[in-house]
Amino acid sequence: MTEPRAVVLGPDGIALPPSSKALSAIGSRGGWVPLITEPFGGAWQQNVKVDQNAVLAFSAVYSCISLISSDIGKLRIRLMAKDDTGVWTEVENAAYSPVLRKPNRYQTRVKFFENWVISKLVNGNTYVLKSRDARGVVTALYILEPARVNPLVSDDGAVFYQLSRDNLSGLQEDTVVVPASEIIHDTMVALYHPLVGVSPIHASGLAATQGLRMQQNSTKFFQNGAQPSGILTAPGRILPETAERLKAQWEKNFGGENVGRTAVLGDGLHYEPTAVKATDAQYIEQLKWTAETVCSAFHVPLYMIGVGPPPTYNNIEALNQQYYSQCLQSHIESIELLLDEGLELKAKHGASFDLDDLLRMDTATKTKAAADAVGAGFMAPDEARAKFDLRPVKGGATPYLQQQNYSLAALDERDRNGPFDEPSSPPAPAEPAPDVVPTVEDGARIAAELYHRSAKFDARDAA
Repeated sequence: MTEPRAVVLGPDGIALPPSSKALSAIGSRGGWVPLITEPFGGAWQQNVKVDQNAVLAFSAVYSCISLISSDIGKLRIRLMAKDDTGVWTEVENAAYSPVLRKPNRYQTRVKFFENWVISKLVNGNTYVLKSRDARGVVTALYILEPARVNPLVSDDGAVFYQLSRDNLSGLQEDTVVVPASEIIHDTMVALYHPLVGVSPIHASGLAATQGLRMQQNSTKFFQNGAQPSGILTAPGRILPETAERLKAQWEKNFGGENVGRTAVLGDGLHYEPTAVKATDAQYIEQLKWTAETVCSAFHVPLYMIGVGPPPTYNNIEALNQQYYSQCLQSHIESIELLLDEGLELKAKHGASFDLDDLLRMDTATKTKAAADAVGAGFMAPDEARAKFDLRPVKGGATPYLQQQNYSLAALDERDRNGPFDEPSSPPAPAEPAPDVVPTVEDGARIAAELYHRSAKFDARDAA
């Protein structure tokens, strides 16, 4: 049997000559192996195994993974550029925008990022293979199955990835070794090696397995009509043949579909149930504990998957902020940084998720935030309207403030000219002039003046 052919590809897709440096494989402890054989110390001696694929059927595990992946998948990814003033705005670029809108031929943007996050949460690692055109520009991104990828490290510390055949991603070789420049590698918490992420299932797998076993036992319990198994006892010694006959008759007459029928016992036979009832075993409390343990490993608030009670306060913005900061933020920022590096975005460009989509259904919070921003003067009305898919209006492109507000420059000018003066009080109204009583002499004088003025005007008119 011949060994599979290994080919090392360069960034341009051309096979590289064999390297003189040896490549060593990275151990897979806690990584992509789908069987965690030792969930706790000494588990292998007790034959206790956590099947990573089986625990995905546990409702809490499925809910956490689907919640996180769908919330990140629904966020719109944008290509941003920083202008000379340091402000980031959304732009279009022929080299980068198409692959962000449509990562590959068979996945939409939403499903691509969902798959990205699911691979990271389930396996601890996400491997994304780049596809380039003749210019070397990345035109497609393919998420690989983690079990088909193995990180390699050369003697000089260079990182390579050994890929197995994957027809969906276009890998036709049985084994292909590519440099790290052709792989986007997103790791969960790397407990054992920087290139090997560890899934949250590594910490919550035992609790999920316990929850599954409890549900399986409960299913069998109710399949028997909620009647526990028991023991038939006789007052004296009975032969093995008699015991087998009684057992067969009991199971035939009172087992399966006949559960619940009336049994008539003689010869001192007595039936004693042995299984513990669900109330005695605190089934609900134990099952809730397993779900809480899973949520703590995934950093998901309990109420978001229906495990715990909802918060007593109704502040949607605060709840979303808490969920974002403790659960989503690390995944989102990791994807953004890896896309910047993987797509080789030029300076002052970056990929960014639109976090407003997290509040798409919270109309009250979005409306209040937009109103406060417009009222504070740092957002124009048209910018606020755009968040609600409303067209611009006349005069809405300018931020507004109230008239009594002063600019910082004006306040600075007043400070440099001296301290503020207390406003002066308005002047007191002038007192009215005292009343003057005219005399006879005053009347004669005024009449004489009027006579002489009238005579002057008459002489001028006659001339």
